[in-house]
Amino acid sequence: MEVRKLIRKLSRENPLWGAPRIHGELLKLGIDIGETSVGKYMPRKRKPPSQTWKVFLENHVKTMVSIDFFTVPTIRFQVLYVLLVLAHDRRRIVHFNVTAHPTAAWTAQQLREAFPFDQAPQYLLRDWDRIFGAEFSQQVADLGTEEVLGAPRSPWQRAYVERVIGTIRRECLDHVIVFNEASLYRHMTSFLAYYHKSRTHLSLRKDTPETRPVQPPELGTVIAIPQVGGLHHRYERRAA
Repeated sequence: MEVRKLIRKLSRENPLWGAPRIHGELLKLGIDIGETSVGKYMPRKRKPPSQTWKVFLENHVKTMVSIDFFTVPTIRFQVLYVLLVLAHDRRRIVHFNVTAHPTAAWTAQQLREAFPFDQAPQYLLRDWDRIFGAEFSQQVADLGTEEVLGAPRSPWQRAYVERVIGTIRRECLDHVIVFNEASLYRHMTSFLAYYHKSRTHLSLRKDTPETRPVQPPELGTVIAIPQVGGLHHRYERRAA
């Protein structure tokens, strides 16, 4: 391969490498060329060498969780708050709760309930909401977890949890009447049981967060099992 093309190939495939690093690799390949020549032939980079946000999420998907609030109005126009803690790896909602009066202390307590000390994630992704105050940040630090803040007004940087919130609204809360905290908690509990055990996800190769076994035809005929008050169904094979 021509040296110039090889230098460009190494540079494209290793965006964090500079001329000295590529020069060293070439020397190990038996190519005797000056470091200044390597720098001359390297393509000019328009973007910074740091990894993109998408790459960061993909690299740390198994060690990262997202936390976020969303609001739900009741039939009496009271505004309730739902807190979600989402594990990225299997899109599992590891904890949720409902309150009419969210505070930093309440939010920190939810984090303690979500993660015992031996199960804390490496990274916690959140937005700049003021509810995540000093008490919350201290709780995160006590767990040995690193907070990762998305850019202001950039929900796409928290795409996983934003997608789940949209799913909960479209497939459950937009079709039920919420009277109070207790009824909202019941609706959420019912939907999340369906979400984890029955609802397939494109990102999980059409599997469920809690893996759902394949049922071969010889197990019997297909029957429908109503879930979430009949809004959705799970289909299984049962012997006649």
